[in-house]
Amino acid sequence: MHEECQMIRIAVALLLRPDGLALLVRKRGSRIFIQPGGKIEPGERPEAALRRELHEELGLAIEPSALVPLGQGQADAANEPGHRVLADMFGLISATAPRIGAEIETDLWIDPLQPPDEIEIAPLSRHVVLPQARLLRLAAP
Repeated sequence: MHEECQMIRIAVALLLRPDGLALLVRKRGSRIFIQPGGKIEPGERPEAALRRELHEELGLAIEPSALVPLGQGQADAANEPGHRVLADMFGLISATAPRIGAEIETDLWIDPLQPPDEIEIAPLSRHVVLPQARLLRLAAP
């Protein structure tokens, strides 16, 4: 018995500090760490959605040219049972410290190539987005 999953379109950032650590965030009321980003509004371009979400959630003002397209990925949604996410993924290397806002409760910097097992990380983040860090580091100036 296979139940049809509903797809949610999102845009997410693999945000790396210059030292190579990646940012994960946890929403209020959730135990699961995810990539910063969020849902793409109807008619909104993924890059614009991501820039809007990064500003709302983390106080970051990102220039479009700073975003490195990393393709699309999908996985089961972390916070919405019975749904899957289709994510437009973008890399970003930034030395600017985020300021937590909107619905974000906490943030955490991790080694993206060796994510810790002791915290719960969304399937999209753990298996699709974080492995892209190796490619993003190679593309960095």
